[in-house]
Amino acid sequence: MKRILWHGLLPALAALLGFLAPLRGAAAGRTPVKVIVLAGFEVGDDTGDAPGEFQLWYEREGLTDRIAVPGAPHPLCRNAQGLYADVGGNTRDPQLTPVTTSELVMALCLDPRFDLSHAYWIVDGIAGIDPAAGSIGSAVWAEDVVDGDAMREIDEGEMPAAWPYGLFAIGTDGPRLLPRTGANVGGWGGAKLQYTMAYPLNHRLARWAYETSAGVALPDSPQLKAWREKYTGYPLAQLPPHVLMGDALGSVRYWHGPRRTQWARDWVRAWTQGSGTFATTSMEAQDFTGTLTRMAALGFLDVNRVMVLRTASNYCMPPPGQDVMSTLGDESLGTQASLEAAYRAGSAVAHELLANWPKYEKTTPGG
Repeated sequence: MKRILWHGLLPALAALLGFLAPLRGAAAGRTPVKVIVLAGFEVGDDTGDAPGEFQLWYEREGLTDRIAVPGAPHPLCRNAQGLYADVGGNTRDPQLTPVTTSELVMALCLDPRFDLSHAYWIVDGIAGIDPAAGSIGSAVWAEDVVDGDAMREIDEGEMPAAWPYGLFAIGTDGPRLLPRTGANVGGWGGAKLQYTMAYPLNHRLARWAYETSAGVALPDSPQLKAWREKYTGYPLAQLPPHVLMGDALGSVRYWHGPRRTQWARDWVRAWTQGSGTFATTSMEAQDFTGTLTRMAALGFLDVNRVMVLRTASNYCMPPPGQDVMSTLGDESLGTQASLEAAYRAGSAVAHELLANWPKYEKTTPGG
């Protein structure tokens, strides 16, 4: 219920942070941030070992100026060109949780040294991809992020025979439905049930990011090609790696298989009012985007400048006819290609913003 409890904490947080309003309103003496990249996890050290989602940015962009931020799980890193980057988690962490991504965003926003009012955010990381939407190694810019955590669940062996799966939204009577608004719906303690699991991004900015990076060459290999060819009946899954657009689902649970993929398609379609198309699934996109949205509501940043890029390290279901356990958690084939794709597509956007900052400082691209 952590996502829903936020709604009750928001007024308290606003009151608690009221003393920071003068600092937010007066940029004098504060460092303006132009572009900031947020990655979900790193493997071991920031440089010199196997890379995670942060290391290629750190090494290739020369982000050697490290700034300790109180409350953040990792130092904020920057270079002389005005690019900032940080990472929410590490494989050395004793707890496997995306909560640190929320802590990172809040710590950055609450640090009075930085002016984030004109900052562009690139939430960057790898993901599973729906073979109906795209191919392994591809880079996907999201128009919407949908939270896949808070819900109700019953065992598939105990659900009504007509149900496709046992997952359904709180306040509904079954799958593929949105909650009814009203008092005491589905055991809500008599309170009015009104919530959303969708975080719509700036669609025009997402389209601009896609167009800016669409010509970037993404890595491919004979091994990736051979794996793509196994996805018969999914023509988009068989294409070489490329840049595309599609909505991102975030869920702490690592799910896999054709039935859960159908749930993800239905969940994204429902929460985007039928306009969204499920493309990628990751563990922390919802936490990053949700926290950025809430901090924007408190005046710390411009949510219309948030972009989400996910690159495909694997498919979220096995090839047709193959056992689901044979590919569960196996990202070995596509991880390096997806990390490279994330840097190449993301840096194309970051470099354009920085190189032409007078054009983009006060005018968000995309119209």
